[in-house]
Amino acid sequence: MQRLTGKFIAMAFSILLSTNGMAQGGKWAVDKSHSNVKFTVTHMAISEVDGSFRVFDGSMEHTKADFSDAKVSFTIDANSVSTDNEGRDKHLKGDDFFNTAQFPEIKFVSTSMKPLGGNKYQLSGNMTVRDVTKPAVWEVTYGGVMSTQRGKKAGFKATTTIKRFDYNLKWNRAMEAGGLVVADDVAVVLNIQMNEVK
Repeated sequence: MQRLTGKFIAMAFSILLSTNGMAQGGKWAVDKSHSNVKFTVTHMAISEVDGSFRVFDGSMEHTKADFSDAKVSFTIDANSVSTDNEGRDKHLKGDDFFNTAQFPEIKFVSTSMKPLGGNKYQLSGNMTVRDVTKPAVWEVTYGGVMSTQRGKKAGFKATTTIKRFDYNLKWNRAMEAGGLVVADDVAVVLNIQMNEVK
């Protein structure tokens, strides 16, 4: 009876790992229809404005199941910025901010993926916005991997905060009461589902 129980537990554990556990080494590509890129910035020190980028792409390669050797790259089409306000979006695409005519892409290339325990990671790398490249660190939560009829899927959520002035997103207007109309800090959230590439 103990042998049967032990075999059952081992089999159940194996199934769990294959459906929602650690991913084996391989190559992955962003599933764009099940992913999104969002940002939030404080406006007039009293409220927040949300935005997104609707066009993006990315990939990941690793050989270790814990992602500790993962190489990640991500590209955003800066011209796809959207805040649900046509005038504001036009301003964001101009030289006060992204200058999408001259700098159409935002890029991130990783330098390390550090396991922090559990399903948490620290993803470090270089991010390029306009003509400025600076180190960036992301907090990553791994959602797991799932085997489907269409192949394996893996889920991640990555968050960071950047200072827009560091990247020459330079528009600035001070308020009479103090502070900026648009804050320097911008919170960025990537909800990413990836498809295994055979």
